[in-house]
This record gives sequence, C-alpha cells and structure tokens, in this order.
Amino acid sequence: MDAEKLRAFALSLPHVVETRQWGDNLVLWCGDKAIGGKMFALLNLDGDGRGVISYLAGAEHFAELVEIEGIVPAPYFARIFWVAAETWGVHRNPVWEDEIRAAHGLTFERLPRKVKAVLALPAGERKKLIAERRKVLAAKEAAKPAKGKKGKLKG
Repeated sequence: MDAEKLRAFALSLPHVVETRQWGDNLVLWCGDKAIGGKMFALLNLDGDGRGVISYLAGAEHFAELVEIEGIVPAPYFARIFWVAAETWGVHRNPVWEDEIRAAHGLTFERLPRKVKAVLALPAGERKKLIAERRKVLAAKEAAKPAKGKKGKLKG
C-alpha cells in the first residue's frame, strides 16, 4: 500500500471528502467539513519521519493495534483512540482496506443526525447545500479581525 492507493480506496467509500491541512497532510473526512463531517484518517505526505498515516481505530481495536510493531498511539489523537503507522509495511493491502473501512464506519456512526440527514439528501441538493455552507464559512473567516504576531490585533 502507499498513500495514493489508500487515497483512491478511501475516496471510493461513501461520502468521503479530502482536504489538505496542517502542512502537507491529506485529511480524509466522512462527510464534508463544511456541514460538520468528521475526519477518520490523516496521511502524512511530508516524509518527515512522523509516520505515514494516522487513523481512528476505536476503543476496542486500539490496544490490539498498538501491540503491532510499527503502530503507535497517534500524537494528539491517541486519547480518542487513533493510531499512527510508521510505515506502509505494517499491514498487507487487504488489511489496510479493512482498517480504513472500519475507521470510516466508526466515524459515520458518530456523525450527528443533522449531518447524516444532509448526507442522505439527493446528490444535487447535498452539493448545493454544501456549497452554500462553504460560502457562509468563508464570509465568517473573511470577517475575522486580522491578527499580527502573538495573536494581537493589528492596528
């Protein structure tokens, strides 16, 4: 497995959206972030030695996974039962697919009813609603006061 194969597989799952965030990280979301979707995997594309992927393992599977050499509790996310794989070689391709499918499923189960209702809309309606929500969020972001160094307001 590699990042591109895993990305292609994840994007084949229902309602998966990707974003680039926090440096060179590809974040996979269950449901669009703009409507309250939740992330279920984060692929580190930096090649900075911090692992290749972090993903939701769930409370019941977490302890089992961290026993595997090359899988560790994910930095910043371990408290919510995420693991990080240091290399792609920790699992075979079918196991990676099972892990990502499970992370997606756990995340979908935890989505608020309101988000699930949007995801259940016909594709055209859903797309329109998400586009409108993104505009609202962009306008809110643009209206925020500009901050200088150390979070102090400019001016």
